[in-house]
Amino acid sequence: MDPIRESMLKVSRQAKLERRGRWLGLFCISLIVIVVAAIFYFVASRGLATFYHDKINVWDFLTKQAWNPGTKDSHGISAVGALPMIVGSFLVTIFAALVATPFAIGAAIFMTEISPRRGMQILKPVTELLVGIPSVVYGFIGLTVVVPVIRQIFGGTGFGILAGTFVLFVMILPTVTSMSVEALQAVPRHYREASLALGATRWQTIYKVVLRSATPGLLTAIVFGMARAFGEALAVQMVIGNAALLPHNLVSPASTLTSILTMGIGNTIMGSLENNALWSLALILLLMSLIFNLLIRLIGRKGAMK
Repeated sequence: MDPIRESMLKVSRQAKLERRGRWLGLFCISLIVIVVAAIFYFVASRGLATFYHDKINVWDFLTKQAWNPGTKDSHGISAVGALPMIVGSFLVTIFAALVATPFAIGAAIFMTEISPRRGMQILKPVTELLVGIPSVVYGFIGLTVVVPVIRQIFGGTGFGILAGTFVLFVMILPTVTSMSVEALQAVPRHYREASLALGATRWQTIYKVVLRSATPGLLTAIVFGMARAFGEALAVQMVIGNAALLPHNLVSPASTLTSILTMGIGNTIMGSLENNALWSLALILLLMSLIFNLLIRLIGRKGAMK
């Protein structure tokens, strides 16, 4: 064979490396997909056992208020009502997001629009420091500072939705702030220049141009912070009271899905109703995490289309 033709048909070393890298990447992606699918299958199989093995009605599980899987009522039905934990999880998540959003967007505006250099020098290290603090430290501070203050001001034990809201507010604040900064920085500079050239003031430009252009990114930051708050376990468990009761006000002891899970999963026998009911709570958490991720992708896609 002609040497030139042979050299042209021979696979180069770079092509071999590229092929190996492609196969390695495909293997890693396949492994991740398999692991995620296995997690979904395991949690779903355990969580659904409450309904098809223990014969618990799904509607009763989601709407009843009594949570005591080890006992049965007069009709022989186990008390596995998850409504108090579901309501508690949504309340602390929504209230924490409502409190954190104005502070996060205000800090992001200061860092990007009002005083970019000084804002970055002051607030960025603070937000990075807050991200690095373990959740148990937040919970301990909430237990020793927030709970006594609430007890002194509002009475009661101090444990409840309000204490959990303040703790989660501090925990999700750096996440929402950093993502809001990225959303505001992604707004093209000529939007601001065009608004100022038309005679708008700086505040009018920020409010009517920058914030409106960055709305999809800001909504993504808020939803991401809510997902972070919804799945938090240890810090909330230390300040919410861990009472499987429907909260009547913000300062009465309550519970969340994560707090009941962390307290009870190690004290049950695998395959029992008590254990299956806890796995059902875990399944609800998993589905809610999936919904939050779908919302983030949907908001991001709409923002990209605009």
